Amino acid sequence: MIDSMQDDNNEWNVNDQNRTFGARRLPNQNIVWKLRQRQCCPATPGTNWYQTRSFYQNICPNFTVVDVEKRLCFMRKFSPDGNSFIAFSLDQKSIEIYQFQGPSAAESLLRSKIDSTLLRSKIFDIFFKRKFITTITSQGELLNRECSLYTDDSRYVIVCSAIAVPEEPTPYFYDIYRNNESVFPNVRSPLEHYSIHIVDLYTGQHCDKRSFRFDKIYLSHNQGLYLYNNTLAVLSVQQQTIHIFQITKYGLFIDIRTIGRFCFDDDELALSALSGNITGNIHLQMANGSEAIHHSDRTRPFCDTAINSLKHRLLTYLWKNAYNEGPEGLRRFYKHYMYFCSLRMWKMQMLDEEHLLIKYANEDVVTMRVMDPNAQPSLFVIYNIKSTKVIAVFENTSELLLRLFEEFCDQFRNAQLHLPMPFTSSASNNLHARQLLRRFKDTIVSAKYGGHIEAVKRLLAQLPISAQSFSSSPYLDLSLFSYDDKWISQLERPKPCGDHPIKFFGRDSGLLKFKIFPGLPDVQSAPLARRLVAFTFHPFYPFAISVQRTNIDYIVNFHFRHNCKDNKDYIV
Repeated sequence: MIDSMQDDNNEWNVNDQNRTFGARRLPNQNIVWKLRQRQCCPATPGTNWYQTRSFYQNICPNFTVVDVEKRLCFMRKFSPDGNSFIAFSLDQKSIEIYQFQGPSAAESLLRSKIDSTLLRSKIFDIFFKRKFITTITSQGELLNRECSLYTDDSRYVIVCSAIAVPEEPTPYFYDIYRNNESVFPNVRSPLEHYSIHIVDLYTGQHCDKRSFRFDKIYLSHNQGLYLYNNTLAVLSVQQQTIHIFQITKYGLFIDIRTIGRFCFDDDELALSALSGNITGNIHLQMANGSEAIHHSDRTRPFCDTAINSLKHRLLTYLWKNAYNEGPEGLRRFYKHYMYFCSLRMWKMQMLDEEHLLIKYANEDVVTMRVMDPNAQPSLFVIYNIKSTKVIAVFENTSELLLRLFEEFCDQFRNAQLHLPMPFTSSASNNLHARQLLRRFKDTIVSAKYGGHIEAVKRLLAQLPISAQSFSSSPYLDLSLFSYDDKWISQLERPKPCGDHPIKFFGRDSGLLKFKIFPGLPDVQSAPLARRLVAFTFHPFYPFAISVQRTNIDYIVNFHFRHNCKDNKDYIV
């Protein structure tokens, strides 16, 4: 019996030596075969949209025109429907509205085999037809070219302008400090006058605006504004107030409410009625006019001794949680009570039309006095606008909030509210995006001075997420393409510019689909020059714009689909 077992083992060893692994069978990449399969073979239930999007692997940007001679403007981004494109004028006082002519608009020009210099000078006007130039600001105000929000119907765009507060004449004290939560401005966080404008993309008309004087609103990358459907939220860091507006179908701002000192609309009316009765009784007892003037100063909101409504709801929620934990929880609450009172609103975002995610931090963090603000302790508060209740509070080391962020990332991003079927590669719906997130987390855990808590802090530092900061282009969909996220990602932020083209591989086959040349090929920059590149993808067409910045120089490249036979990659 033992001999027979040894014979069987020898037979298996011989078969293992002779066995070879066959090549992996790749899915058919022929677009004609795909069209035939879509026509004849119905898709598996639940996969119809995915099979439709797989055609993007066959129709990719394969042509790059480098160093395009654009108009004198700062290019911004496409509208959600892809028909319009906005840019800011060079003096940052006007916006230019262009109509996109489609990814194949330059086919006739390319087939004519014109000189490359002439091509670079004409191709911008071929792709983009200027419709309107709308003057927005005056009297020294400048538009922020990193701030713009589109409505879901692609009818209106919201832009912001700002101007520094002059030193003379000196601002009135109570114009700067309008409530007892107002922060103290400094050199790194100076006061400015802000205006929020809304422009009709169809007519080029400047429809409405709202002004905020002696304030501080972080406009870069839409940090201080959030648009959810037709509801606009604006965070005033200086006055610690959140302004809620409704955008009508005519492009007008309607004041809904302000959240900060008061939460309900009639809170101020009730307080003024109460303070009016108290003031009347005091005036009857006063005989000296100077005392009356001094009393009028004490009635200013900055001199309030009571905690404002929003902070009071936060403290109430924390006290109830501490009370439920018992005496030990109450001791911790009273120990950190002054820290809770010193917290100020730093960032915010809308989770839906009724809920806000607000990030609180120390005043030194909020006013940019700290070099590494994301390393400082902070609180995340979920607030219901209608009921004016605090739903939940998390620390920036909360593993529960991190798990919620990973599993419901799309609800935090709100990247494609205008589409009935959103396609966003996030950790909550895409295996490859979750692998990238875990790889980033493991890198921080294993790094020097890292660890698990530090990794949680770094990941939660992404919250709150700015509005409309993620691209919806299918060419950045991680379920369709594989690329190095070090050089390009869905997050619309400048990235380091490499010396080699960015390669995109098909996720199902691993084959190279296309390349993107972010800068001038075969051109070496100065060793000390810091090169950054920002990508702007069309929402669904094979068209992308890359703007490379080297110190003060800008190089604009167009990447699009061209039906060429010589497989030419770029034009110099």
